[in-house]
Amino acid sequence: MVHPDARPAVRPSQQDEVAAAGSELLGGPAGRRAGPGGHRWPPVRIIVLAMLGTFVLGMVQKLPCARRGWFEGAATQYTHACYSDIPHLYTARGFADGLIPYFQRIPEETSATMEFLEYPVLTGMFMELASWFTPSAGLVDRPGQYYWLVNAGLLLICAIAIAVCVTRTQPHRPWDGLLVALAPAFALTATINWDLLAVALTAAALLMWSRGRPLAAGVLIGLATAAKLYPLLLLGPLLLLCWRAARLRAFTRTLGGAVGAWAAVNLPFILGATEGWAKFYTFSQERPVDFGSFWLILSHRTDWQPEVDAVNDWATLLMLAGCGALAVLALGARRRPRLAQLAFLVVALFILTNKVYSPQYVLWLIPLAALARPRWRDFLIWQGCEVVYFLGIWFYLAENAGASGLPPGGYHLAIVAHLLGTLYLCVLVVRDVLRPEHDIVRRDGSDDPGGGVLDGAADAFTLRRLRRPTRGPAAAAVGVPGASAPAAPPADRP
Repeated sequence: MVHPDARPAVRPSQQDEVAAAGSELLGGPAGRRAGPGGHRWPPVRIIVLAMLGTFVLGMVQKLPCARRGWFEGAATQYTHACYSDIPHLYTARGFADGLIPYFQRIPEETSATMEFLEYPVLTGMFMELASWFTPSAGLVDRPGQYYWLVNAGLLLICAIAIAVCVTRTQPHRPWDGLLVALAPAFALTATINWDLLAVALTAAALLMWSRGRPLAAGVLIGLATAAKLYPLLLLGPLLLLCWRAARLRAFTRTLGGAVGAWAAVNLPFILGATEGWAKFYTFSQERPVDFGSFWLILSHRTDWQPEVDAVNDWATLLMLAGCGALAVLALGARRRPRLAQLAFLVVALFILTNKVYSPQYVLWLIPLAALARPRWRDFLIWQGCEVVYFLGIWFYLAENAGASGLPPGGYHLAIVAHLLGTLYLCVLVVRDVLRPEHDIVRRDGSDDPGGGVLDGAADAFTLRRLRRPTRGPAAAAVGVPGASAPAAPPADRP
C-alpha cells in the first residue's frame, strides 16, 4: 500500500548531529547527491542485521550465567548482571515436569509460593511451546540452560519483527528503526523475560494502523494484551485521536478486533481453567510494592509502610489523573498529536505510577520512543539512565545475597535515574505536541505518517474553538519551517 503522503526518505545524518557524528564510522553523512538507489541494501535489511548483532551481544552478556551463574548460587548472576527469569521458571513453574499451564497446579516442592502460572495466557503458551523443544533432564545436565537458548531463539524472531515494524511504520523515516536496533537496554534486557512477544505484537499493531487497517491493528492489540496487559493502554490514545478527527468508525473496528482476539485466546482458559487463568490478575493486585518504583523509595525512606490495597488505589488514582491530563493534551493542543506520541506518554505514565518496575519493562517503551521522539541525543540520554538502573538492581540484589554490591541508598539513586530519564523524554514529547515546530517528524510538513486514517484528517472536535475546517498538515504546520501542503487525507475505510 502506498502511503497517501509519500515523501523522500529522511536521512538522520543530515538532520541529527549525533547521527551525523556516528555516521563518520561508515564514511560520514549522506551527501546531497546520494540517491535512494545508491546502495544495494535497503534500510530495513541493514536494521535487521543491526538488531541481530545487538541481540547476540545481549546473549553474550548472559554467558557467565548460562555457564554456571544460574545454577551455582545466587550471587554470581547478580554480580555479573546476567540474571534471567527464563531458566529459573523452567523448573519453578512446572515446565520441566511437563505440567500444563493454568490447568494443573504447580507442586509445592517445585514452587512453594505459586499455585498456578502467573503470566497472561498467550505468554504462557509461548513458554509452553519453548518447553516442547527443550531436552529433558535425562538427556542433558542443565535443561534450564537449553530452555533459555530455545526461548532466546524465539525471542530473536520477535526482536526482528519489532525492528521491521518500527522501520516501516513511518515510511519516510525508515532509519528511525536503527534507534531500536542499537538500543543498549534492548541488548541487556531482551532475554530476561518474555516481554518481547507483547512488544512485537504491539509494534505490528502500530504498523497495521499506519497502513489504514484498523481491524488488523485491533486484532494485534488484542493478542498483545493476551500476552501482557500494557498494550490495552493504546486504545485510549486511539479513541481520543479518532474522536478529534471524526474517525470513530475506524476506532470501533479496532476495538472490536481487540476484544474478539483477546476473547478467542482467553475464553478456553476462562471456561476450562478459571482459577489458573485468573492467577495473573489476582497476582497483579496482591503483589506488594516491589523493585524499581518510587513507592519503594517512599517505603524505605519514610515510616510509611503501605498496605497493598492502599498502593493499588493511589497508583490507580495517579494513573487516572495522568490519563485525564493526556486527554486534555490530545483534545486541546492546537495541532492533533501524533499517535506514537500519545502511545509513548500513556505507557510511560503507567510505568512511572506502577508499584513495580522490572528492568525488562524498558522494552515496552523503546519502539514507542523511536517513533515518538526520534532524536539520538535524547534517546541515548534516556537509555543511559536505563542502563544505570539495570546495573543498579543487580548489584543491589548482590548486596542482599551477601556479595559486594550496592547498598539501598545507591539503589534508590538508580531508581531515580530511571524515573528522571523517563520523565525527561516525556517532557520533550509533550513539548513537541504543544510546539509542533520542535517535532522532527513534522519538520517536512508531515502530519502523522504513522497515523493511518488520522494522517491528514481534519479536526472535527477540539477543546479549542474551531474557526473553520482545516486539514491536519496544511493548517497545523503553522510555524513549522519548510512545511509543505499535504495530499488529500485518506478515506475512513477498512
